[in-house]
Amino acid sequence: MTGKRDRWAELTGGRAGEQYARRFARLAESGHDIHGEAAFCDALLEPAARVLDAGCGTGRVAIRLAELGHRCTGVDVDSSMLAVARREAPAQEWLLGDLARTDSLGLEPDFDLVLAAGNVIPLLAAGTEADVIGQLSALLRPGGLLVTGMGLDAAHLPLTEAPFGLADFDEWCVRAGLALRQRYATWSGDPYVPGCGYAVSVHVCPAREGGVA
Repeated sequence: MTGKRDRWAELTGGRAGEQYARRFARLAESGHDIHGEAAFCDALLEPAARVLDAGCGTGRVAIRLAELGHRCTGVDVDSSMLAVARREAPAQEWLLGDLARTDSLGLEPDFDLVLAAGNVIPLLAAGTEADVIGQLSALLRPGGLLVTGMGLDAAHLPLTEAPFGLADFDEWCVRAGLALRQRYATWSGDPYVPGCGYAVSVHVCPAREGGVA
């Protein structure tokens, strides 16, 4: 662990798993589509792709992607969230760990896609964001994708203000060797325009020197 308290823990005390699960169960019961992130990622992937859900929470997205035929691993620092994921899908791989230290989890690299949805990046511990993106980038195969979704203002975050700007995020991705491929305003693929309060970004890991993406 980095020893730094993440913003998610400051908000929830690390005990929000059951409450979070009930919230999405109610949304599903009321007819809302709760699988937008999974559908978005599935459209980017070949069949039976290898996916890391970074900050997987209760496993909602990773479980759906597994149902669609992909090989999914979930990582989260919140044990209350992982308890729900393990109960809902005990056969899947769920790892307790700090995203700034994924190199300590024994993960085999060369994932086809790494996902950080649900405001994972803005809710990291302050000052660890660039390290996390570097760690996640290192787990991608050449041509693999980092897919992120995050609020950019208080209206789209459980925070009073955004902890960083989109330009900061893009700079961290560049430093990690990633190139922006696509950006949208929603998981449904609505076009992104400057000033949008939410951004879904697809960054690609270019081919390594001497390799082919």
